[in-house]
Amino acid sequence: MPSRRTVLAATAGVAASLALSGTAHANDKQLRSLISRMTLEEKVGQLFVMRVYGHSATAPDQADIDANLKEIGVRTAAEMIARYRVGGIIYFTWAHNTRDPHQIADLSNGIQQASLRQPRGLPVLVSTDQEHGIVCRVGEPATLFPGAMAIGAGGARKDARALGRIAGQELRAIGIRQNYSPVADVNVNPANPVIGVRSFGSEAGAVAGLVAAEVAGYQGAGVAATAKHFPGHGDTAVDSHYGFPVITHSRELWEKLDAVPFRAAIRAGIDSIMTAHIQFPALDASGDPATLSHPILTGILRGELGYDGVVVTDSLGMEGVRTKYGDDRVPVLALKAGVDQLLNPPSLDIAWNAVLKAVQDGELTEARLDESILRILRLKARLGLFEEPYVSHGGVTRTVGTPAHLAEADRIAERTTTLLVNEKRLLPLNRRTHRKLLVVGADPASPSGTTGPPTGVLATALTELGFTATALPTGTAPSAATVAQAVAAAQDAEAVIVGTYNITAAQKTLVEQLVATGRPVVAVAIRNPYDVAQLPAVPAYLAAYSWTDVELRAAARVIAGKAAPRGKLPVPVQRADDPAKVLYPVGYGLSYGR
Repeated sequence: MPSRRTVLAATAGVAASLALSGTAHANDKQLRSLISRMTLEEKVGQLFVMRVYGHSATAPDQADIDANLKEIGVRTAAEMIARYRVGGIIYFTWAHNTRDPHQIADLSNGIQQASLRQPRGLPVLVSTDQEHGIVCRVGEPATLFPGAMAIGAGGARKDARALGRIAGQELRAIGIRQNYSPVADVNVNPANPVIGVRSFGSEAGAVAGLVAAEVAGYQGAGVAATAKHFPGHGDTAVDSHYGFPVITHSRELWEKLDAVPFRAAIRAGIDSIMTAHIQFPALDASGDPATLSHPILTGILRGELGYDGVVVTDSLGMEGVRTKYGDDRVPVLALKAGVDQLLNPPSLDIAWNAVLKAVQDGELTEARLDESILRILRLKARLGLFEEPYVSHGGVTRTVGTPAHLAEADRIAERTTTLLVNEKRLLPLNRRTHRKLLVVGADPASPSGTTGPPTGVLATALTELGFTATALPTGTAPSAATVAQAVAAAQDAEAVIVGTYNITAAQKTLVEQLVATGRPVVAVAIRNPYDVAQLPAVPAYLAAYSWTDVELRAAARVIAGKAAPRGKLPVPVQRADDPAKVLYPVGYGLSYGR
């Protein structure tokens, strides 16, 4: 960890040029002066936010060095910064950036040191996707909260604000200053394969209120929040990671639905907005993705909505933005459309050189780059990166995963579990008559840093609550033999808990055969709440909205009667036999009636 003296020495050039000593923020005149002294290559680098493999900026494992050489042509984060002068770095679990909070803090410090030691060195804006729920990059022992749809079921803006505040404090303590959250998409399509429970719900006004609250929490903690995915990804049947979705909403519907949370985020002072790799013909008939659309990003977002903060692309490695143009054209077209930060191109070398060449050839002006760099530097200054780019181990210990933070996450989770079916008041289960439990069901890959698998977490939690629970994982597509094994095991149980995950025909067969045993069956939707429509015979059904530990433990407390079910559906559940009709409306949720 660099000493304070090292920090001051490393940042002396930047601090002096900005006259930041003892002041909170740089002004535009100071930042423009700094930009005027940058080389063209440094300016191009400042626009990129790039992945890099490894737990250390200078000494990653050999496998990560090999991955960096293959994908980026450098060995380490420090080498990438020296070659390309990138303005931002994004952390991923799969890139081995996020082993534990103290390691992440050291990685962040190493990245800052590598950048600040360069001529005219600038601090790096480190970012990640810490949405909570099913998308998290920093796991335990950091505090993990329920995901957006669960927060939507809780319906409390104070909970969204608390999530942002606590998560923001913990991210800042480990050197992450920009978070790609909250999701501002209004999920009106139950079949949406990419957003779903990552959205707060299907009602634009409710989503807007929770988005604004979470933004206030994050930014009050000194972390840039990012509303995504503009102009709205909530009504797609295609995942933009693998295809090119088309939104068929009219301009009028967009105004009433998709635009509402983004307007709220802008009113809340959102620091950054992420684009969507979607076609939206009512807003731009060219067939270009929104990420590359001047009418959408400059005409609507900048012009009509009056947004002058940082615009960041969604990952440029996603298929949705690569369908129409090559990887050399995408970053240039994104900048021409109005983007500021170019996130995670498949080849940094191709993208970086394409932007450089576009300026040299006159397709992009240096003044256009300067506009985006000014926005990026304004954000870095506002986040305090020029004055305090480094973090400390003491700060990590004092802040990350504290008992108070973990207790708050549990309290928030307890307000989200939604009871949809409870025939003959089966729930809460009585420990005298239903002590011996079998826990079966889907065990999807555990979200980052949670204990998992879900059946094991539920069984452990229920055992701690006074039951004797046995876990029998059956997977998302149980075979006939697995179903038979679960049915046989149910004979020795007094009740069965079964987790459903985006229910499949095989999962449906499992649940139906368990119900046929005559044993009481409690089903828990551990992702989409829509599963309940497929299982009309189940006597009790809970929606947990995710399979993270904090949500599963809350569901266990509701099953055991240690907590009351207080969540209300933030999306409607349609009938399976007639999707035009609603089975359970927005706001539906049973209580124990005590």
